[in-house]
Amino acid sequence: MPITASAQRQLKKSRQRRLRNRAGKSGLKTAIKKVRAGLEERNREAAENALAQAVPLLDKAAGKGLIHKNAAARYKSRLARQLLALSRSS
Repeated sequence: MPITASAQRQLKKSRQRRLRNRAGKSGLKTAIKKVRAGLEERNREAAENALAQAVPLLDKAAGKGLIHKNAAARYKSRLARQLLALSRSS
């Protein structure tokens, strides 16, 4: 346990950040899973809607430092490419 008052405050801040980051990452993973589920079902509309909701979440997470900006770009690119392939095959 922290001894000094400043260390106690830092521990409290660290716990709050951890919970906030965990919630943000969890929401992000859920959004990505919804896009992938739509792609798996070959449901173009569901995948498009899920991707439209996931993209702002990815951008926001990258902006806040939850994930790296290149990781966000990679997710968006791959999901969009898979959606395009699904559109072309339909």
